[in-house]
Amino acid sequence: MQTILGAGGAIGIDLAKSLPTYTDKIRLVSRNPKKVNPTDELFPADLSDREQLFKAIEGSSVVYVTVGFEYSIKVWEAKWPPFVKNVIDACKQYGAKLVFFDNIYMYDPNHLSNITEETPINPSSKKGKVRARIAKMITDEFGKGQLTALIARAADFYGPGIQNSVLVESVFKNLKKGKPADWFANPDKIHNFTYTPDAGHATAILGNTPDAYNQVWHMPTDHTKLSGRQWTALIAKEINAQAKVRALPVWLMGILGIFIPILKEFKEMAYQYDRDYFFNSSKFEQRFNFTPTTPEAGIKAVAASLE
Repeated sequence: MQTILGAGGAIGIDLAKSLPTYTDKIRLVSRNPKKVNPTDELFPADLSDREQLFKAIEGSSVVYVTVGFEYSIKVWEAKWPPFVKNVIDACKQYGAKLVFFDNIYMYDPNHLSNITEETPINPSSKKGKVRARIAKMITDEFGKGQLTALIARAADFYGPGIQNSVLVESVFKNLKKGKPADWFANPDKIHNFTYTPDAGHATAILGNTPDAYNQVWHMPTDHTKLSGRQWTALIAKEINAQAKVRALPVWLMGILGIFIPILKEFKEMAYQYDRDYFFNSSKFEQRFNFTPTTPEAGIKAVAASLE
């Protein structure tokens, strides 16, 4: 049995689509899980409840964590550490391998121009400190030989059916309305994005590769170095819109955050957009001979999903 915790999210769905290559026993766990494959086992559960979490993991050989708690530092500080502790405890009790899907918030902001698995851990944000803490909980366990686990990290991501990505919310939707694309901080800085079907496929590969465990992997991400302005131009070309870009300065995010709570939460992460941000996934690509989806192909798929 391979179990996905947080099965209803973007990564969870794409992961579930990829797992039948390896198993026909897939358990989808969330508050209200829905089948992706005909033989999926649905397991409704509140993942913040330790007893329900243990029941969801019992009998699993591999457990994938693709959970996304509300984007709030108060929620993250309250929920992430105890949740990860419970997952670790349950995996150890039932002998399950753990695949933890992560972001890059824990990395040093001064080393974003070429982000590899060896980039220093030195978060500048409160959310980054939470991510560093929970990642350390996992790496400490497999470092001591107490747990078989791996961490799969992705850049900011986009893909068909995802509504809460920067590219969809601030670029696609604005351009379709005839408005300028909104880009955080500096639209002339490089920023690459992970395509979610690639990330789901890659996570399934890692979970079913025994020698991939007890290390960190970056999810396959196209190496084309595009700025925010260039992403906007590609999207505008695909949807036949005018390629206008409006930079949203950090100070303005603070003011708008009074009225739009998500901007208040995102302000501390704006450093990812005021400098070049290049996510390097060469380790995965070379190990598994994997070619990431190009921005042009990804944008075409997203545009089709929004029609």
